Amino acid sequence: MLKEIKRRNRIKNKRLIGIIAALAVLVAGSLIYSSMNKSEAQNNKDEKKITKIGVLQFVSHPSLDLIYKGIQDGLAEEGYKDDQVKIDFMNSEGDQSKVATMSKQLVANGNDLVVGIATPAAQGLASATKDLPVIMAAITDPIGANLVKDLKKPGGNVTGVSDHNPAQQQVELIKALTPNVKTIGALYSSSEDNSKTQVEEFKAYAEKAGLTVETFAVPSTNEIASTVTVMTSKVDAIWVPIDNTIASGFPTVVSSNQSSKKPIYPSATAMVEVGGLASVVIDQHDLGVATGKMIVQVLKGAKPADTPVNVFSTGKSVINKKIAQELGITIPESVLKEAGQVIE
Repeated sequence: MLKEIKRRNRIKNKRLIGIIAALAVLVAGSLIYSSMNKSEAQNNKDEKKITKIGVLQFVSHPSLDLIYKGIQDGLAEEGYKDDQVKIDFMNSEGDQSKVATMSKQLVANGNDLVVGIATPAAQGLASATKDLPVIMAAITDPIGANLVKDLKKPGGNVTGVSDHNPAQQQVELIKALTPNVKTIGALYSSSEDNSKTQVEEFKAYAEKAGLTVETFAVPSTNEIASTVTVMTSKVDAIWVPIDNTIASGFPTVVSSNQSSKKPIYPSATAMVEVGGLASVVIDQHDLGVATGKMIVQVLKGAKPADTPVNVFSTGKSVINKKIAQELGITIPESVLKEAGQVIE
């Protein structure tokens, strides 16, 4: 009898141990599963932290490259650094057909918003989407380019930063540096809407100051050399607006002017550095930084329709002393003193 009781107790103990073991396995499995789910949730959370920004640059030249660098710096200043932001960058290299294709790609790539560097790029993106926020970078005439309805209240899915060319300051500089100049040739691209607006504004200020302005439009960089050769026989100086076509072909402008040696007044520091005499310019890097900060505003919930366009309109003078010496031009001390940058 005693043996039978002991045998039964052993069976009960074995069953109890089996039940405890089974429960232990279930608990352990539950903990592992829970841990895996937490890990997966954390990974998903981390993935959501990465902001995707699509950037379309119209063409490669130093001024637009500086804007792109400024955008990255502006984002970094606001805390959007390498591990928190992914930039989907494309460059159409001045090809309008690529602008349309790349705009559609950037919109379809799952970016949180898209950025257009230069007017054609911003126009391409604005045509590709009416829902995704489009941020303009360095657009001279956003209203004339049909990108926004109003600078203070854009009204659609587009806002950004505008670089209004300081034409009046440029005319004043031309008068101070080269008082003998009477006729100025305005060289610009016929395919860029913002350039036409700038030429009209510059012409108005120049004529008010007693100067004559003759306009010379080129459809592409291929016509720059022949156009410059013709215009230098008719004018005393050359003026160039903020124009991507002329900027990308500026070395041709300089080389085609070698024999005539007419002073060239471009609208960007990079062009003054490589052959221009002087200009009053908007800092391209600062434009980019401001664009980066506006991107962050929109990412944090600001609506493009209600976010005013940030307009840069006051420039600083840049003087190339080496070119002045080559042209036999004496720079007044007052001009040097007020210059934002002097290139030796």
